[in-house]
Amino acid sequence: MTPRGEARRAMALTLGFDTVAAAIAMAVAITSRWAATEGAPPNALQAGAVATGTFALVALTSFYIMRVHRQVWRHAGWTDALRIVQGVCVATLIFVPIMFLWNRLIGFPRSAILIADILWLALLFLGRMIALSRSTHRPFQIFFSSASKDAPAAILIAKATEAPAILRRLNEKGDGANVRILGLLEPDGAEFGRAIRGVPVMGGLDDLSKVLDVLSLRYAKTPLVAVAGVARERVYMNRILEEATSQKAEVMTLEAAGEGGAMMPVRPADLLRRRERVLDNRPVGELIEGTTIMVTGGGGTIGSELARQCARMNPAELTIFDASEYNLYESDLALRSEFPNIRINTELGDVRDDVRISRLVGMYKPEIVIHAAALKHVPLMERNVCEAILTNVGGAIKTAKAAIEHDAKKLVFVSTDKAVNPDNVMGATKRLAEIAVSREAEASNLAVSMVRFGNVLGSSGSVVPLFERQIAAGGPVTLTHPDVTRYFMTVEEASALVLQSATHNGAPGTASLYVLDMGEPIQIKTLAEAMIRLKGFVPGRDIEVRTTGLRPGEKMHEMLTYNHEEVHSIGIEGIYKVASKHIYANDFDEKLDQLLDLARQRRRNEAIEMLSSLVPEYKPKRMRA
Repeated sequence: MTPRGEARRAMALTLGFDTVAAAIAMAVAITSRWAATEGAPPNALQAGAVATGTFALVALTSFYIMRVHRQVWRHAGWTDALRIVQGVCVATLIFVPIMFLWNRLIGFPRSAILIADILWLALLFLGRMIALSRSTHRPFQIFFSSASKDAPAAILIAKATEAPAILRRLNEKGDGANVRILGLLEPDGAEFGRAIRGVPVMGGLDDLSKVLDVLSLRYAKTPLVAVAGVARERVYMNRILEEATSQKAEVMTLEAAGEGGAMMPVRPADLLRRRERVLDNRPVGELIEGTTIMVTGGGGTIGSELARQCARMNPAELTIFDASEYNLYESDLALRSEFPNIRINTELGDVRDDVRISRLVGMYKPEIVIHAAALKHVPLMERNVCEAILTNVGGAIKTAKAAIEHDAKKLVFVSTDKAVNPDNVMGATKRLAEIAVSREAEASNLAVSMVRFGNVLGSSGSVVPLFERQIAAGGPVTLTHPDVTRYFMTVEEASALVLQSATHNGAPGTASLYVLDMGEPIQIKTLAEAMIRLKGFVPGRDIEVRTTGLRPGEKMHEMLTYNHEEVHSIGIEGIYKVASKHIYANDFDEKLDQLLDLARQRRRNEAIEMLSSLVPEYKPKRMRA
């Protein structure tokens, strides 16, 4: 049976129960009333049957008109209780004139009406409280008061299974978001036509535009669209934004302190939201608690988040190292404010400086080194080849050597999807760094964990900050190509999975390569249009979307693994281990030294030739003087 068919069946059962309860209440009321007096009058059976049947028919009519049958019992709330009382009152007001016209209430005990109403209400509430007790273990929530009528009006989009908790959270005085829910839409349209805690289910996502039209006319103002629960996932958000923008409706999300705790503007991260992974943080806690940690590139987007998540696990000491004074300052300020009891060291310097990195590792003796320092902007690295080689390859090797020299136990190396079949210098340098760091590990007692993942949403140099600036300026929003796709992940999720991978790292003297499950790649054009809608504009009409052509080194689509690499599950959701064998040429170390020497001398073209020799998958398209 379809969800709407199930909803109609449930409404019919509800109406049937309420009608039978009315008949039972009236029959018991009349019988008890006659038993308390001198006995039943003549024609009592006929009069009682007529009264009972009439009351049941009136109850059915009243409850249908008042839409009491649309209530979902297991989610009943105060608004539902009021509607039930109103329905009983309406039924009584209809019943009395009908009986009076039939026989002027002759032989009918008038007090039976009050008794029947009380019994009927008791049966109605008892049935709903039993359902509440089974579903929420809160049978008395039906008597809880509802949200303030002065709150902003909104349509809530969430699944029926999530809606009761969200609505209850909204109704908690002084705690939930200040919003009044006019109606509920479900992603799949289940429970259509019913009511959850007094809020009518108006349909599914396909009905959003129509519902906004109706409510805008009714209230002379377009309501907000509040999105919560599963409806915030990527598969739904673009549809919601498209429909809401066409109606000039503002879209908000309900979140924080439990769904419904606060009303927040939709962020770009919400456009990429997937079902949340349930990660067991105990292994990460066991790895980091009481341990000395060092994070290179600790002032960058990924490095600072890795440092923050490490600080949560109560390390003995945390050192962050970065070449940017401003980024280091900001990261230090945030960490010390959030974790005042953690011993934090902030050190300025460059991973390209082997003396500096070695002295720092020797000074702080980190047991775990997380290497997140890198130059990553693809077009810039095409123009600054030697700098990319010195930082991404040379810096990684020097960090690994320092970790080995000073007996660090683990090295976590942050790589990228651009290292797979690289079309650009940035990807080729990261692939070479993977190979070189693996080689260093195999000749030592260092355990290395290398993690590949795609674009981090909102990181410096990513498209999201660029699109936000372009939209704020009124456009145009520029795309390199309308069909370009990229993998995206939030920095919080990526960092959590990087640390999870470190708990699975192999024995000393091994290098393990992992890839993160990035979900489906996102079309950049779709992301741009969704971000335009976030600001209440219509793409192509209010904000121009312009195609500029692929930039040097850019690919249409990225990959996370080579065709020859095998991917295996490791029992941690979102992480896969890659079986990747690399055969080193006899002159690999000699060529690597030559590459770094060419980069130091800024002999660009020769460095590119040597880079392509060390990374055969990299085929530079042209050489520039």
